[in-house]
Amino acid sequence: MRWSTYVGDDGVARAAVWNGDRLHPVPGPVALVDLLGDDGTRLREAAERALHEPGVDPQQVRLAPPVPRPPSIRDFMSFEEHVVTALSAIGQTVNPLWYSQPVFYFTNPASLHGPHDPVAVSPGSRAFDYELEVAAVIGREGADLTSTEAVDHIAGYMLFCDWMLTPDELHPAAAMSAAVNGRPYSAGRLDTLYWSFGEMIAYASRGTRVIPGDLIGSGTVGTGCILELSRVHGADAFPWLVPGDRVQLQADGLGAIDAPVVEGAPVRPLRGATDPTTTHAHR
Repeated sequence: MRWSTYVGDDGVARAAVWNGDRLHPVPGPVALVDLLGDDGTRLREAAERALHEPGVDPQQVRLAPPVPRPPSIRDFMSFEEHVVTALSAIGQTVNPLWYSQPVFYFTNPASLHGPHDPVAVSPGSRAFDYELEVAAVIGREGADLTSTEAVDHIAGYMLFCDWMLTPDELHPAAAMSAAVNGRPYSAGRLDTLYWSFGEMIAYASRGTRVIPGDLIGSGTVGTGCILELSRVHGADAFPWLVPGDRVQLQADGLGAIDAPVVEGAPVRPLRGATDPTTTHAHR
């Protein structure tokens, strides 16, 4: 099953399942997160109901993030090639601890965009970048999980942020790619993960809980950002993103993101003086 959330002319967000090139909404204003929390039965039953509804042309609605306001987002750094190259680009080496446990940070659940929404340059940024990642969506609550148990808590996967693909359809070696203004930039594969999603989720649940709708990001695939590419091939070959650029990200089975970069808001000083300019901003 492939799931999306869309917003129609009435402004209501609806969970919908794909059938061919049409979206079939679950009857009623149902959020995708409302269909999580069990072993996947709710999703399957909702898909059956939705497929009896008239299909919607995805070109006539706005595709939103599948889980528009997740309870939390934990973004890991689990592709070794990216970690090694990106740290080298800023004059650092990999801490040996990275090979002993997965590393993540919490990011802002209110900052998500749909797959075709304009993305504004972060205020003050002079080095605006993208990151090519896959995320797992937590389907049911769990705490202190083992990596094997954690896999059973995954409702689906997504390319930030387009279709949600249920685990039975995800190819473990899914190819991932990125282009800027139609020019190929990044290329990688999901099976180059150093830490598996089961291991990431198990670690994220250690001493706490993961709950339905939480997003667990893989981190950037090798070559999956301009920081890496400019380090290897030079800044002239791979310049930072600027307003007017268009970024296309895709992964096998997980759909695509095709978003324009637009001018961001100016920096608003905190104490009357101009803030230092941000040196590097990923989106």
